[in-house]
Amino acid sequence: MSQLLYRQGALVPENPCDLPDGAKVLISIHQDSMLTPPEVAEPEERTRILRELVERMRRNPVPHDAPRFTRDEMHDRG
Repeated sequence: MSQLLYRQGALVPENPCDLPDGAKVLISIHQDSMLTPPEVAEPEERTRILRELVERMRRNPVPHDAPRFTRDEMHDRG
C-alpha cells in the first residue's frame, strides 16, 4: 500500500507506483488520518492562515457544471 500526500490540489504518491497509464485506483481515507486544525493562539497567525485558505479556495473554484449531490449522497457513510 502506498501513501499519498495532498499537495497544491493534487494527490501525489510518496513512492513510485507501478501502474499502467489510465489505471483506475480506489482511495480510502481513514478517520485517524484526518487533518486537525492548527492550534494557533496569535491573532496575526490565525488571520494569515484564514487568508491563505480563502485564496486557495478562490484559485480552485467548483466548476459551474459540477454534479450536485443530494443530502443523502453527501451524508452517505457506506
